[in-house]
Amino acid sequence: MEEYRNFLKNMGDYIFAEDEPEKADIIFVPGNGYPQMAERAARLYGEGYAPCILPSGRFSVTVGRFSGVLAQAEEYPGNFETEWEFLHCVLRRNEVPEQAILKEDQATFTYENASYSRQITDQAGIRVRNAILCCKNYHAGRARMYYQLLYPEARILVCPSAVDEIRKENWTQTEEGIAAVMGEAKRIVTQFSLWMGKA
Repeated sequence: MEEYRNFLKNMGDYIFAEDEPEKADIIFVPGNGYPQMAERAARLYGEGYAPCILPSGRFSVTVGRFSGVLAQAEEYPGNFETEWEFLHCVLRRNEVPEQAILKEDQATFTYENASYSRQITDQAGIRVRNAILCCKNYHAGRARMYYQLLYPEARILVCPSAVDEIRKENWTQTEEGIAAVMGEAKRIVTQFSLWMGKA
């Protein structure tokens, strides 16, 4: 039983990856319909942690369109065609200047968020040695895996945000938490296997 508890703890530590923010060259925000991650990115920008932010995303490949604002819709009204448009709106409303926001609006899943972001930073001549990644808390391990894969020379610091009641401390206590974390674990294994097959 003790070994199983250790296994669950280790899995939770990986899924819910989190670091303290440090000075960085850029802040990444993978595509999503929640404002919390872009709001945190805006706060970190305002505190001087990085000179620019790169939101990334068209829409989810499984839905085929932007599925809408999933939280605080009254604060961020509008008809958004892409995740990038929505995240751009959140950043601007949280006082991030236009010139500090880069654009990537073609990605439809996490690996593409990282891959297309790499193309954008290379085209812009941005040398990424340290980066902050603002994502959902139980998306953190998978998101960091892909950004680290595409930026092997960089330190990727994860500064996640919670969008619901699921936390590292309580995910084993509800069916929703177990389903969310086990789903992430399955996607990590499946998507990594698919990537290895293409490598």
